[in-house]
Amino acid sequence: MSRGPAPSAVDADVVVLGAGAAGLSLAHRLAETVPGRTVVLVEPPAGPLRPPERTWCHWTRGDDDLGPAVAASWPRLRVHGADGRAVTVDPAPLRYRMIRSADFERLVRARLAAAPGACLLRATAEEVRDTAHGAEVRCVTPDGGALRLTARHVFDSRPLPALPPARTQLLQHFRGWFVRTAAPRFDPSVADLMDFRVPQPRHGLAFGYVLPLAPDRALVEYTEFSRTPLSTEAYEAALRHYCREVLELGAFTVESAEQGVIPMTDGRFPRRAGRSVFRIGTAGGATRPATGYTFAAVQRQSRAVAAALRAGRASVPPPHGRRSLAMDAVLLRALDTGRVDGPAFFTDLFRRVPAERLLRFLDGGTSLPEEWSVGLRTPVGPMLRTALELPFLPRRHRSTARTARTESTAPTAPTAPSAPTAPTAPTGESHR
Repeated sequence: MSRGPAPSAVDADVVVLGAGAAGLSLAHRLAETVPGRTVVLVEPPAGPLRPPERTWCHWTRGDDDLGPAVAASWPRLRVHGADGRAVTVDPAPLRYRMIRSADFERLVRARLAAAPGACLLRATAEEVRDTAHGAEVRCVTPDGGALRLTARHVFDSRPLPALPPARTQLLQHFRGWFVRTAAPRFDPSVADLMDFRVPQPRHGLAFGYVLPLAPDRALVEYTEFSRTPLSTEAYEAALRHYCREVLELGAFTVESAEQGVIPMTDGRFPRRAGRSVFRIGTAGGATRPATGYTFAAVQRQSRAVAAALRAGRASVPPPHGRRSLAMDAVLLRALDTGRVDGPAFFTDLFRRVPAERLLRFLDGGTSLPEEWSVGLRTPVGPMLRTALELPFLPRRHRSTARTARTESTAPTAPTAPSAPTAPTAPTGESHR
């Protein structure tokens, strides 16, 4: 795997742009399962285009080859309703697990280094275009030099400049603290997926999210589904309130933080940007509209692309089925209009649907009869009314053009939580 000065021109079978979850996953699958092909992974150098360390979570059945990058996993899941009652479920044989981006990068880079024909280049891709025999990528190297890549196929995971037109567009936005408590406060066998015991914003919904790493360590997040992100100060106030008043952590240290925005939209993401240029990851529609989960879909998409290339075809299959996207569109619209109460909706699903079936449903892996059984445990009237109006709603461009983004901050000095401040409601347009 090349780490020295980049040449001025490189010819390859496949070029993968971007070294986030989608780019790393696809480069890994191609190097592993498509022997005899040269694969170039282009990642941006250190700077504003290179995302900081972040976490990816998903549920999985058994072990797989990503196991060495797994930071933690949980056999049980818990949801706290707004009324304070908790439901704890065991989704066996599924487990929920966390992967830190730095660990995933190390794993994939090690495997690329061992794969003949795999190459990692650090450069900023500025132009991608079709050519007579494939595609060309024009890049700028870290020292300012020009680099031209030619390939039979290019797979682009870089964020889109604007989200596609949609009938409904919400954002899942959050800030999380990696905390260490002075005394044991967490149960490492249970992950809190949604804790609605936080003050709800005027529009949308909010919840806490707790992933224990040890009895005295956890990732604690405050998350909202709404149209507009909060200021960092508002997230911090919400996290202080959650940690002190709801979780009652006592004294704790914030060791690091992460912050991000994930699109939740029923817009149609084109998976092709040219004859030989394809979009993958969030840019190719891999983010599940109603949940924001992306990592599992990226793995499915990467395996499918690798299988197609191995068979002599180039294609990026839909990361989610039509039924899943249709159901998500209904739920997004119902949440956006306020026809369903978000905290009650999600809490009731975990209380009334078998956990393993519900997680497969959220991942798009259920049959039509199973989907009917889940649908009957939702507010049927509001959901049906929403489904009937969707075909008549126009798709429009929204003002928010940013796609998935994550920021991290360095460790902070040890502190005890200050007096709580109530979370601030989203600014900008109302969301119900």
